[in-house]
Amino acid sequence: MKEMKRWENVLFGSLYDSIEFGKEDEEKVQDEAETGSAMYFVDPSANSMLSTNEDDAQFSEESDYEGETWQKKPAWVDEEEENTIVNIAKVNRLRKLRKEEDESLISADSRSRDGDPHDESSDEETGAVVARGHEDVEAVDDILRTDEDLVVKSSAKLSPGLLEFSRLVDANAEDSSNGPINSVQFHRNAQFLLVAGLDRRLRFFQIDGKRNTKIQSIFLEGVIIAGRRKFFYSLDLVKAKVGKIGPLVGREEESLEFFVVLPDPSTIAFVGNEGYILLVSSKTKELIGTLKMNGTVRSLAFANGGKQLLSSGGDGQVYHSDLITRMSIHKARCINDTALCTSPDGAFFAAGSDSGMVNNYNGEISLIKAIKAIENRTTKVDFMKFNNGAQILAICSTVKKNSLKLIHVPSYNVFSNWPPPNRNLQYPRCLDFGPGGGFMAVENAAGKVLLYKLHHYHHV
Repeated sequence: MKEMKRWENVLFGSLYDSIEFGKEDEEKVQDEAETGSAMYFVDPSANSMLSTNEDDAQFSEESDYEGETWQKKPAWVDEEEENTIVNIAKVNRLRKLRKEEDESLISADSRSRDGDPHDESSDEETGAVVARGHEDVEAVDDILRTDEDLVVKSSAKLSPGLLEFSRLVDANAEDSSNGPINSVQFHRNAQFLLVAGLDRRLRFFQIDGKRNTKIQSIFLEGVIIAGRRKFFYSLDLVKAKVGKIGPLVGREEESLEFFVVLPDPSTIAFVGNEGYILLVSSKTKELIGTLKMNGTVRSLAFANGGKQLLSSGGDGQVYHSDLITRMSIHKARCINDTALCTSPDGAFFAAGSDSGMVNNYNGEISLIKAIKAIENRTTKVDFMKFNNGAQILAICSTVKKNSLKLIHVPSYNVFSNWPPPNRNLQYPRCLDFGPGGGFMAVENAAGKVLLYKLHHYHHV
């Protein structure tokens, strides 16, 4: 029997190790093993770090095995390490020590985050999984349930200069349009993209950057469709019904092609004749009011969360109107304006002209003076769009190839690496950014919707 146990210990290791190495009487433990009295034991190495050195392996009198742990003492301390700074961002093997994405400089004595980076005793401080004790099993499960980055990325502002991006599969690769596309728009609560063009077809795609599957129907309140007609359509995707609305009572407009929808969306503003702006209820589809400009209306944009409306046109003025009182609040000079857009947070708005100049305004102050003018363009501005974080302003022109510029806000400098080299964007007509800023869909006259991933943004 004794010989059998000896061979078990040689092959598989002793199952009856003492609690503290070098402290227990080996003969006593062997006797317990032979008599079978040691049915189970407590392995303190699961919850604490033990040293083979007797001087370092002493427990404090108040500690016990149930709750407290202890660590071995350092053999020596280098006082100069406290004054030494290490750049962990430049050394690849040290980047894993970052607690935040933009962290770069730490003191040398904290390189291991209160421990040697190869010392398992620092696992608790660095948030690593402790395999021996399995104390943080729930945290391990949370990590395995997500595909997000383990390093906490900062919410730093987008830097000017170069824009990090990559080309993905075309958004409408499964069903491209037969003619030019007039509108692309992401749904504000999901990764769905609406594509509309001159081929009289609406296409909806679920955007994932890989397949971009075409879908038949999605849950939305409705879609407004207008063109060069005196009426427009309302498409209810829930009931799968199309309703024809118009002509509007008391109006003689032959075209309702240009319109904007309130962010609610409770109101639709159409460009009318002779300087009139037509306000239509998106619920009843009836005319509920009008606004008047001195000249013809060319462009519209809602501001201040939909409480105000910006409009510009032939008289060289940008009108700032209150939708409650239906009165003009401010006016600003903008000669030959052709396009308007506002940032989603209302902090900025931009006005483009037929000469290519783009005036940028602060949305929180009166429209008296532009805070910045972009003058490095020579072609007519047809379309502009802020991304949801108001850090990028896109400017399109349909009269020149690859005439799509991305502007950094608030520096208003052009990203020098856009458009991408050796890539023909054709004639871009419109674009849209994903709800989280990670996707950018660019339409061109060839009927394609080019899809790009903007790496600064962590959500699409």
